[in-house]
Parts: sequence; structure tokens; C-alpha cells
Amino acid sequence: MKNNENSSYGITTGSAATAAAVAALLTVNGNITSQIDIETPFGILKIDINCSRKISSNSGRACVIKMPYNDPDVTTNLKICADVKITEDNEIKIKGGEGVGKVTKPGLQIPVGEHAINPVPRQMIEINLQKVLPKGKGAEVIIFVPKGEEIAKRTMNSRLGITGGISILGTTGIARPMSSKAYKESLACQIDVAVAEGYEDLIFVPGNIGERLAVKILDAPKDKIVQMSNFVGYMLDKAEEKGISKIMLFGHAGKLIKIAAGIFNTKNSVADGRREIIAAYCGLLGADQKLIESIFKSKTTEDMITILDKENMTYSVFELIGKSIKEKCHEKYNIDFDIIIVTMNGRILNKQ
Repeated sequence: MKNNENSSYGITTGSAATAAAVAALLTVNGNITSQIDIETPFGILKIDINCSRKISSNSGRACVIKMPYNDPDVTTNLKICADVKITEDNEIKIKGGEGVGKVTKPGLQIPVGEHAINPVPRQMIEINLQKVLPKGKGAEVIIFVPKGEEIAKRTMNSRLGITGGISILGTTGIARPMSSKAYKESLACQIDVAVAEGYEDLIFVPGNIGERLAVKILDAPKDKIVQMSNFVGYMLDKAEEKGISKIMLFGHAGKLIKIAAGIFNTKNSVADGRREIIAAYCGLLGADQKLIESIFKSKTTEDMITILDKENMTYSVFELIGKSIKEKCHEKYNIDFDIIIVTMNGRILNKQ
């Protein structure tokens, strides 16, 4: 597969780095090429080379553009480069340079202090370089990404303790459309990092707002807080797999109350039900039809809370909702749960 011939698929940063490394090595013998075939776990990929040149009698440089495909991937159009130097020691040594992040926390596939070039991309680089290296020779490889540090700000890397750039990733060599899969896997890595830091009970929040409020209200260390985005069920599945025995679900009412209705993917386009849930619990507490109708016609959870405040029903409604969230979670998971529901300004709406 050529890296830009099918917009349904793309190449991983690992495949781009591999192709750049092979093209860089080939320049040493004067072989300047516009395409490279590389071996990946997926099969043979044909990848375009953006530029390549010989640097010295035993070294070269090449770059690959990670072409766009049908996915909102922040690394598309990114230039991924490699410097390769032939050595006499029959070993292939792979390092990161500018724009490739360094691991600063335990729990990931790469040890602390190493550049974030994952195991499969490392293997791909080694396997493909061995095919073109002169017999008995080795290579020193430096993978660098000129805009990597800037792009990394739009990834999960800082939460995972990867600083200074992006990660070189990929398990198959190809990037499939809508990598919610890849995003979910990066979310789950937070659990590994928290466990490696020694935390046995964790705080799960929907996102940045929940994290900020948890730090402020609970005085919680950031490494103990795990962002789950909309993937509540997926993240709780992973937590149970990894042996987590206690979790506090902490976050804004607009996200957490959906769990009370058994909604474990809280993305609005997947499932909503906020007004129906709050209206139902108002009814359980004896609210009249006028109040239930006003809740049902509201556009936001904060508007619903304002209506409940006027009726002095906020805490009783959210106390019931909190209990229901806990029950729904206990039905699915062998984990001890605490639930804290808050407003945007951090007001706690149920008993802790």
C-alpha cells in the first residue's frame, strides 16, 4: 500500500520513521530514491520519501511526510526524519532527537529516560535496516520530528509523562480510520502510569474541567487522576482488567448523570438523556407536572440545576442520581465506587 493512494488508511509514525531511516541509509551509497518498500506487521508498504541526502561518507538523512487519510490525526502532514550513520559494531542503536518525546514516568512500554519510540517501530527500523546494511556493519539511528514538540501539545503525552515531543507509535504499520481505538488506548495508559506511581485507588474524571476541579476540591495529585473522556465503560473495563479495586467518579453533572441511565459512552451523538434522567428523578421525589415540564424543556444541565435550586430540590435529586450511578457501576464491575457530582464552578451536588 502506498502511503497516499488510499485515503481510508494512513501510515503510522513508526512506518514513517522506518522508511526515513532506510532512505537515509541508502543515500550513503548514492541511492537517492523517491519511494521505499518497508516490511511491517501488516505487510509490505510503499512509502513516498519527501527528501533525502548524503551527509558524509558513512551517513545520510531522509524525511517522510505523514500523508493525510480519513482520520482526524494530529500527526498528519507532519515531517518525520531520520539521520543514519553506518558503524563497525554490528549493532543497530535507535535514539530520538528533536521533537521526539522522552519518558519521565514509569508504567509505559518504554523505560524512564528513553525516547518514546515504541517497541514495534524499533523492531521495524531494525528489520528493515538489516536488509540494506553492509554485512558486518551496524547503524546509529536518530529519529527526529521538526514540529514534534508543538504537535505534542495536542496529544495525551504530557499526561503520560512524555515530554518534549510526540511518540513514535504503531503496532501494525498502518493507521486505520477514526483512531478512537488509538485514543482510547492512550487514555488507558494513564492507568498504567498511576499504578506504577503506587496509587491503588484512582479518581476518574471526564476531562480537563473535572481534573482541574478534582485537584482544587479534593487536593488530589494529578498522577492519581485519570481522564476517561466519553469512554466510561471502556476505561472501567481496563481498570478492572488491571486490578483497580476502588475508583471515585468525579465530574460535572452533564456527563456523570448519563451513567445513571446505564449510558457508558457519554458522547452526545451516541446518547444523551440528561433532561429525561433529571425529570424522572424529580418525578420520583414528587415534583409536579409544571416543574417536570420546565426541566424537560431546558437545554443545559446547568439550567436544570438552576430550576431545581429554586424549588430546593437540587441535593435530593442528585443524591438519588448519585446512588443510581453507583448501582449501575456495581452491576457491571467488581470495583468499589464513590461518586461526586459537581457543577461547572465546583459546587458538590450529592453526598460524598
